[in-house]
Amino acid sequence: MIVCYAAGDGLGHLTRLRAVLHTLRREGPVTVVTGSRFAADPRVAGGWQVVESADPAAPRPDEVIVDAFPAGLRGEPARIPPGVPTTHLARLLRWDAYRPLLPAEPVRFDRTYVLEELDPAHRAYLDAVSGEVVPLALTDPPSDPVDVRGWLIVHSGPDAETLQLVAYARDMAAAERVRPPMTLVSPARPDGLPADVAHLDLYPAGVPGPDVERIVTAAGFNAVRQFAPWRDRHRMMPFPRSLDDQFTRAARARA
Repeated sequence: MIVCYAAGDGLGHLTRLRAVLHTLRREGPVTVVTGSRFAADPRVAGGWQVVESADPAAPRPDEVIVDAFPAGLRGEPARIPPGVPTTHLARLLRWDAYRPLLPAEPVRFDRTYVLEELDPAHRAYLDAVSGEVVPLALTDPPSDPVDVRGWLIVHSGPDAETLQLVAYARDMAAAERVRPPMTLVSPARPDGLPADVAHLDLYPAGVPGPDVERIVTAAGFNAVRQFAPWRDRHRMMPFPRSLDDQFTRAARARA
């Protein structure tokens, strides 16, 4: 059994776990410790046991995977039984903001997979607490392309951000003097979505179909990674996050 700690309430942690388990060819039972509301969606977490906190009486896992935050958000990885092989998935953090959450006694990892370039201080910390630190390029499980014409806008919310992305796309189209069909892929149709923007609730949405001319997203880890093969048509609007550095990620992708 593999136990995965996926702190945070968004969709990104769970999408990343899907890709990691697929890339590493991890098979067998998976328990995910998360508070994400998206874990109730069988398209996202189908086949996993989802719990909000680890059960100390549960059978000893074969491996523990800790996503993104090396000490969790509330010290969750400190409960890992001693001697269990432990893996960390490292992606870009606002390290100065996260560092105060680190415990005096750090969680130690047998292996850390670096999924994108890190802040140097973040990388130095992981070097100190990990048996080895190695890069990992992720591959998503196979999925059907999003088969729409025109411009594709992808975001899982909140609604205010989704509407900002739609406005960004419409402003781009106006500046370019084009009127492409636009489709929003999002878990729910936000109130105030313009009537001429179609809405689809699809998951996953990481592969654009052949008729997609432009892709508009935020600058979260998965969006930037998944749409990298279509960088020439991908436009991103970074949003402020307490711990994720979307602005640095977007600047790197644009460079």
